[in-house]
Amino acid sequence: MFRKVPVAWLQLTHNRLRLLVALAGISFAVILIFMQMGLRAALFESAVRLHTNLQGEIFLISPRSTALIGMSHFSERRLLQALAFPEVDIVSPIYVDYGQWKNPQTGQTRQIFVTGFEPNDNTLRLSGVIQQTSQLNLSDTVLFDQASRPEFGSVAIQLEQKRHLNTELEGRQISVVGVFKMGASFGADGNVITSNLNFLRIFDHRAKGAIDIGLIRLKPGSDVNSVVHRMRRYLPKDVRVFTKQELIDFEKNYWQTSTAIGFIFDLGVVIGLIVGIVFVYQVLYTDISHHLHEYATLKAMGYNNNYLVSIVFQESFILAILGYMPGFAMTLGIYDLTLKATLLPIQMDISRAFNVQVLTVFMCFIGGFIAIHQVQRSDPADLF
Repeated sequence: MFRKVPVAWLQLTHNRLRLLVALAGISFAVILIFMQMGLRAALFESAVRLHTNLQGEIFLISPRSTALIGMSHFSERRLLQALAFPEVDIVSPIYVDYGQWKNPQTGQTRQIFVTGFEPNDNTLRLSGVIQQTSQLNLSDTVLFDQASRPEFGSVAIQLEQKRHLNTELEGRQISVVGVFKMGASFGADGNVITSNLNFLRIFDHRAKGAIDIGLIRLKPGSDVNSVVHRMRRYLPKDVRVFTKQELIDFEKNYWQTSTAIGFIFDLGVVIGLIVGIVFVYQVLYTDISHHLHEYATLKAMGYNNNYLVSIVFQESFILAILGYMPGFAMTLGIYDLTLKATLLPIQMDISRAFNVQVLTVFMCFIGGFIAIHQVQRSDPADLF
């Protein structure tokens, strides 16, 4: 196979301007595919950050809940009923809601996502949370997510200058006593966490015991699936029982199927492939058209269609490799720029790099397959 590669290479480099245009088009398609896949992955990863850091094995939510941004309340009594199972070690209620945060510098208000939990239960495994949860036992205190968007104010910088920062949340005076790091998502530009008691003070319209998530931690060695199966039969149907992975999948499924965002990103990948296929087809079709006499000569010399087809497919492979490399390099810079601008967890990983490489080869081969009919139709008798 390799002895035939120079033929394909010489044909591609015969007109270098046309080759550069083709590579630019393929690189654009590669960047488009990378961006759609990267944003889609960032969507899912950011949506389940809270879920992945919750310290529990089983979770209860209302059947009316659709996602973290659309939680419905249910009675805390259901969570306490879970204590009837001997495998259960700790149960902990979690409250979530959106509140109006007042920027301490500008005075402007902006919606922020607020999570309330019992500080002494070690509910969240997040950088900065475990070390500072004792401060949340004080009245009207919160921890601020330093990875929130800058529109909420330079809270972390101000806290470096003094021990606490006063502002307003839902019109109530609160003190920011520390920071943690979780990050923005498609559903929330910023995050605040506090104790469950402080949460009910801030959201004074919420009834005590009307919780959003019930966290259940089992004793070491317990069979999670067995407990979940028995709990589903035991508890009334006004709650749903999930394992941690099922809760994560529930959240991801919402963003994938119940919103337009997941569809848009998938459609973007398809459009990128179509763009690349069109570019490759145009280049190879033009190249074939300019060398029809040479192809016809090879046929007259006894070369069959399979040999000529192999040349076109080699050209497709060369275009795929050469077009992928600059697209990959430029994507790294665009990812970094997007991360700084949006604070979304968009970054390159090996599996995505490999998958896009495979898609690029597939894309170029499809373009070559469409263009190859021109070679197969070439007849020496018609051309000489």
